[in-house]
Amino acid sequence: MKRATAIICAAAICAAGTPFYGCAPQESEGTKYRITAAYDGGNTLEGRVETDFYNDTGNALDCLKFNLWGNAFREGAASSPVSEAAKADAYYGGESYGGMEITAVTGGEAQTGGDDMNILCITPAEPIYPEQRLTVSIAFVLKLANVNARTGVAEGAVNLGNFYPVLCAYGGSGWLEYAYCPTGDPFVSQTADYEVELTVPEEFLVAASGEQTAVNRADGNATYKFELSGARDFAAVLSRQFEVVTRQAGDVRIKCYCLNESGRSLADIAAESLAYFEETFGRYPYPEFSIVQTGLAQSGMEYPALAMISADCGDAVYTAVHEVAHQWWYAAVGSDQYMHAWQDEGLAEYSALMFFESHPEYGFTRAGLISTATRAYRAYFSVYSQLFDDADTGMDRALCDFAGDYEYANIAYNKALIMFEALREALGDGQFRAALQSYYSSYSASIAPPEGLMAAFCARADCEGIFESFIQGKVII
Repeated sequence: MKRATAIICAAAICAAGTPFYGCAPQESEGTKYRITAAYDGGNTLEGRVETDFYNDTGNALDCLKFNLWGNAFREGAASSPVSEAAKADAYYGGESYGGMEITAVTGGEAQTGGDDMNILCITPAEPIYPEQRLTVSIAFVLKLANVNARTGVAEGAVNLGNFYPVLCAYGGSGWLEYAYCPTGDPFVSQTADYEVELTVPEEFLVAASGEQTAVNRADGNATYKFELSGARDFAAVLSRQFEVVTRQAGDVRIKCYCLNESGRSLADIAAESLAYFEETFGRYPYPEFSIVQTGLAQSGMEYPALAMISADCGDAVYTAVHEVAHQWWYAAVGSDQYMHAWQDEGLAEYSALMFFESHPEYGFTRAGLISTATRAYRAYFSVYSQLFDDADTGMDRALCDFAGDYEYANIAYNKALIMFEALREALGDGQFRAALQSYYSSYSASIAPPEGLMAAFCARADCEGIFESFIQGKVII
């Protein structure tokens, strides 16, 4: 997303039975989602997700746990789905609520719980042993709030991010159960294959993560079918107002869904930056990429093969490049965004810097971007030091432990950008790029621990001290 403990660098170890800290993906059938959903043109989406789960955890599992992100928008939720700073832009018609109701489950006994009604636990009759499969089906009704957010009826479009029950990621200590947090991106999930069938009133166009395989029109509705392989999640945006502009970046088809004239330029910048990142880091993992203008209180939000960009974004070009970079650092190479937000956000920020450095016609320079981040970080440090006597500048912390968007942006974006600049200066341009290429090839389709990222750099230079000083909050900037 784009917003205006002692750690040492050690070789990452691929522990058996803990694919959350995975090495390069192995050949396996993998988990599959089949989603069928219908949108009524108002505030309701009714659907069913059939999950064909493949147990590659190495452990016998007594239950499957799913995130119910739609419940974050219900009235009475423990945490607001929108930060205080963003509420005025988000709730364009006043406070509005949604929520997710589970109407039927097959495949096991179901119970909704978690810290904030955010987890659905399905317990089958027998344990699921390693390399076994279990298919469960979940019927749900999603009520959409009127809100400029990644899930909701926004101004000009309907945003369906995180709109269905999705498996929690599985880590060394079990299922990762993270409640929704308005700061940052609390979503952590493992890759799977998707087949999605989405029915909408026929006047709507659908932008989606997957490759469109068919569209059938009948009785005033249009049913779109999509496929997507090796993706962490699936998102869609619907609108009556879209104008579609297409481009090509090598073998990748770029689709830009525009709500206003400024959106047309996003197709060009998406194609140009995608081609640059593919050449610089490694092959883009999907056949298509969609960049979509929509109502959004943040400037941008990333999903596999799709990025949402606010139709009112004042820095749409920069935001678009940042979100395209997330196709490498989030969509392909996953990380625990809840506990280590700097890992993907910092890399997306620095990747954007690298693109603009190689494309000076856009008016951004390496020195200028570093200077801007440094000034912003120093201002944050000064303010927080005065308010709280001592500013916490540690980078590894849960999203819920940030005081708000201001602190989060300065730690996860600005400080991380400055850290990667220090690493580049220590390694030199060639080795810095080689480290990123190694990280990408090693962890594509997996969820990388911070140590995996560190190992890619520290194998090329003695830079443990850089990581330690930045992440632990010891460095003086």
